[in-house]
Amino acid sequence: MAKKPVTRVKHVPQRTCVGCRTVQPKRQLVRIVRGSQGVQVDPTGKLAGRGAYLHDQRHCWENGLKGALAHALKTEIGADDRARLMEFMNSLPQEAEAHEKAM
Repeated sequence: MAKKPVTRVKHVPQRTCVGCRTVQPKRQLVRIVRGSQGVQVDPTGKLAGRGAYLHDQRHCWENGLKGALAHALKTEIGADDRARLMEFMNSLPQEAEAHEKAM
């Protein structure tokens, strides 16, 4: 009797959002990295440095900037880094808009 071919399931890396603590596939989250340039958003997900992940939802960013993001990155977030992160957060859609797009 012939063996059935084994179909492999592709491994999808999982990460936890530091704002809401839910686990999602890595590609659905935004990476923030602490590197030599300070704390910044990493759109490629490949910059060198310690990283943390947040959803692309404003309430997760608000929760993360309260302290969870700094704790995950093991650093204090300076005023200029915080300003860059707040600018990115303000460019995100409101939750109602994001929910309508998903449906």
